[in-house]
Amino acid sequence: MTIFFTGDTHFGDPRALRFDHRPYPDLEAHDAGLVAAWNAAVSPGDTVWHLGDFALGPSGDRIREILAGLNGEKHLIVGNNDGPETLGAPGWTSVRHYAEFEVEGRMVVLCHYAFRTWNGMSRGALNLHGHSHGKLKPMPKQYDVGVDPMGPAPVPLSAILASRRRRGR
Repeated sequence: MTIFFTGDTHFGDPRALRFDHRPYPDLEAHDAGLVAAWNAAVSPGDTVWHLGDFALGPSGDRIREILAGLNGEKHLIVGNNDGPETLGAPGWTSVRHYAEFEVEGRMVVLCHYAFRTWNGMSRGALNLHGHSHGKLKPMPKQYDVGVDPMGPAPVPLSAILASRRRRGR
């Protein structure tokens, strides 16, 4: 079982195409592309932490359909665009605003929003967040795990850490 992270999928949200310049011709292709990428990376026995802004715009039925079509055990860290239909959709193992736990030997602190400081920061804890769509200058030990900086598929912690090393070269 692998633990994955993602955020800011914005299923059903036409703003994702305009503001974030995602490489899809229309919203239907956007949503289908994200579902395909998710399921290519995540197996049914894996765990995915979605760090907010799952969907904005689609009906409750469509949100439930998308969520049911995604592999893995799914946890939602609530984002500012997650409405009642998203929060109440069956298929979430948990829905909360904040979480912290150990992954691959590292403490991670999860929230939709980036922090200036966080619990365990001086002891190597990482802050994983969404919301900023890759537009914030990252702080050490802080990572935006959203679709825009990390790609359409959820990513494991090792890939998140490697992403910073690649950019530093």
